[in-house]
Amino acid sequence: MTTLKIAFRNIFRNRRRSLMTILAIGVGAVAVLLFGAFSSYMILSFQTDTVRRTGHLAVFGAGYFDFGVGNPGAFGISGYQDVMALIEGDPVLKPLIVVMTPSQAISGIAGNYADNRSKTFFGEGIIPSSRFRMRQWDEYGVGGMPVRPALTDEDAEGGVVGAGLARILGLCAALDVTPCPTAPKAKAPGHEQIAAAAPRDFSLLVAEDRPTERPSGSEHGRPQIDLLAATAGDAPNVVSLNLNSAVRLGLKDLEDNYVAMNLAKAQQLLYGRGEHKVSTITLQLRRTEDLAPARARLESLVGEHQWDLEVRDFRELTPLYDQALSFFLFIFSFIAAIIAVIVLFTIVNTMGMSVMERTNEIGTVRALGVQRRSLRWQFVAEGCILGAIGAALGAAVAGLLAFAINHSGVTWSPPNVAGKELLHLYLFRNPELILGTWAGLVAMSILAALIPASRAAKMPVVDALRHV
Repeated sequence: MTTLKIAFRNIFRNRRRSLMTILAIGVGAVAVLLFGAFSSYMILSFQTDTVRRTGHLAVFGAGYFDFGVGNPGAFGISGYQDVMALIEGDPVLKPLIVVMTPSQAISGIAGNYADNRSKTFFGEGIIPSSRFRMRQWDEYGVGGMPVRPALTDEDAEGGVVGAGLARILGLCAALDVTPCPTAPKAKAPGHEQIAAAAPRDFSLLVAEDRPTERPSGSEHGRPQIDLLAATAGDAPNVVSLNLNSAVRLGLKDLEDNYVAMNLAKAQQLLYGRGEHKVSTITLQLRRTEDLAPARARLESLVGEHQWDLEVRDFRELTPLYDQALSFFLFIFSFIAAIIAVIVLFTIVNTMGMSVMERTNEIGTVRALGVQRRSLRWQFVAEGCILGAIGAALGAAVAGLLAFAINHSGVTWSPPNVAGKELLHLYLFRNPELILGTWAGLVAMSILAALIPASRAAKMPVVDALRHV
């Protein structure tokens, strides 16, 4: 206790130098805490967006994860309603699941044959109400709740397309897509003849599949496209889709190819008159912390009932998640290391100057019988107090800045997200970051003080007494 009192008094013998040292440590603490809070927000925001899109767990037919994209109809889940009923009734999984919904992946050719345009597409058949509930998941308070979707469960003939696909198919005006540049004329030889012939061939398939009493072009003012795909039995099939809107998805490649429709319409396209299956059963949990036990139980059910299925989680479905997590952890570690070096040299410089100024004092106390160990701990205590005060000051300032930013209404555009979201700094909900930063800076201060403290303790008494 005496050592701390003396150390505290010695710190303020040179107030200006001690204040600058404390401020340097405080600025370092502010930098580490604010970037750590921002990194935490980014990671949890990305996780939230991923879980809203893909759920926590996905059940596929065996082999679909590796090969199903090329032929989704061949890996469909037979009797998926029974599988979902068993999962929903399981006493372990039921309290963990907030949404369970099937979906069907599809791919083929989308055509606006009235305007002689077509484009390959990929997309999915979904249950709109379930997807909307998935988009409301917000375990971490990220915000950004979705608007009511353009698709509804009752609109069996409706669909949406990516803004890029709408542009390519010449539906900018009909779907209010802006900006919409005019397509240049094709320069490839013979392209005009191919383009002119293709819609006529495509329209024959459309005419065979469409009832004769149904008018072509649009329904209730909605633009209409035709989708051509191969069924699970490798037969060509065509359905018509009435478009409700074009959506922005944040990725150009996705916007240029995406089509979404009701599950029944996708099943009609992919399976025709055969058994209607689904490619995926998606499970969204109430809490991400329940992912491991939920997956273990789900895999246990698959084994017990000998289903030819496989289970994947959102990390496997979105490899970018782990890459982004590693990136932010690396950047945070890099910045923390730089701050630690700055604090180290600042404390070494401050304590070194203190040792030089107090050389005669060191000789006097050593001559009075103070041991080297006690002298060493005296300087270490001074460094510890400097670090503790500076880190505490930095934590307080960082808390005020985080509170101000969180309540300022500042918005930004995260990667892969169409539109703006409120910026949050997750500092107060991350006590491990605050305590870890404070403890780390104090530890660096102690380590930095050891160097001049050891030099002071090893100083010969005679040389210290005659120092001028």
